[in-house]
Amino acid sequence: MNVLGKSSSSTGYVGIGMEKFKTWVRSSLFFFLFVVGIISYATAIMVVWPVTSVATRQGMARSWSRFNRRLLELTCGLGDRVMGLEHLPEPPFILLSKHQSAWETVIFAAIFPPLVLVLKKSLLNIPFFGWALKATDQIAIDRSRGVEAMRKMQQAGQDHFDQGVSVLIFPEGTRTAPGSVGKYNAGGISLALSSGLPIVPIAHNAGRFWGRRSFLKHPGEIQVRIGQPILTAGRPKSDRKALLKETREVIEGMMGEIDREGSAPLP
Repeated sequence: MNVLGKSSSSTGYVGIGMEKFKTWVRSSLFFFLFVVGIISYATAIMVVWPVTSVATRQGMARSWSRFNRRLLELTCGLGDRVMGLEHLPEPPFILLSKHQSAWETVIFAAIFPPLVLVLKKSLLNIPFFGWALKATDQIAIDRSRGVEAMRKMQQAGQDHFDQGVSVLIFPEGTRTAPGSVGKYNAGGISLALSSGLPIVPIAHNAGRFWGRRSFLKHPGEIQVRIGQPILTAGRPKSDRKALLKETREVIEGMMGEIDREGSAPLP
């Protein structure tokens, strides 16, 4: 009896160890091809920068996102399921999304209509990746600049809206672990109120498969939920706090629905 028990336990440990090894190999392959993709697409974007429109370069960036999405599925067995696309209003609009992983920053452009991200200015210093961010006119702000950063974001956002391009903002600012709720910042709300454009709330559980500080990507299916648009046209700026609270409740409510399904084991 004891011998059989030990054998079964050892087999279980070997099986777990083999799965971890496979995950590590698959994640390494993804990382290698991901870096190759960054260098290739960024180089192409930089080469055509002087002779193309920003819309063309943003289209190339969307192609890169589609490449990443397919690559992640082929190498790591990690796909996604998007629910609520029918809720999207006519562009442009403001997407306010949960932020758990690097996944949403490199995949969302493949899911949604043309968009730009609001991101940290320091990211522009990353070779190739940062150069492509600049060439595709992403909105890079220095968060330490406070009111000045907000003013720059609103001005840049309006320029994109005039071209029919939406803006993606992570209101929590930084990535949060699954099950955690960060402080929601009001920058996206202010942009929505000043432009009168609808807010599209987004929830997802990418952090359960691709952790915020994890090299490993675990197989499975990321769930993305798109909520009903929150209209802002005609609402006064004094509604900022109420609108922030409403947006937070909608996003976290969808997160609760995703988590209750329990479809994704935490890495």
